[in-house]
Formats: sequence, structure tokens, C-alpha cells
Amino acid sequence: MTTTETKAKTCQACAYWEASSDKGECRRHAPQNIVFEVNEKVSVESRFPITSASDWCGDFSEK
Repeated sequence: MTTTETKAKTCQACAYWEASSDKGECRRHAPQNIVFEVNEKVSVESRFPITSASDWCGDFSEK
């Protein structure tokens, strides 16, 4: 993929990306479970991957 093609197929231009400033959530797949511990309490949350507007991947779909 050339540099021009990569720029055109960024997260910012993808149908699966939901922006919130220069970062956003990739909604191509279901959210992923994240397990973390705070003050000895284990918690689980579901989150979509956070990406930058300029990121890209092979699952791109034009808006």
C-alpha cells in the first residue's frame, strides 16, 4: 500500500470508527473485556479499541 493509499484509508475515514476528538473507538468487532484491579478490587469492563484518527488497518470500510 502506498503512502497516499494509507492516508486515504485511515480510521478517520472508516465507517466503523466513532470519533471523540483525534482519538476514537473502532467498532468493527464487539467490545473486548478488560480485567483490572484497583485497591485490591477486581473489575471487568467491556471496551472498544481506542485508535488515533491517523491509524489504519486491513478492515477499513469507506464511510
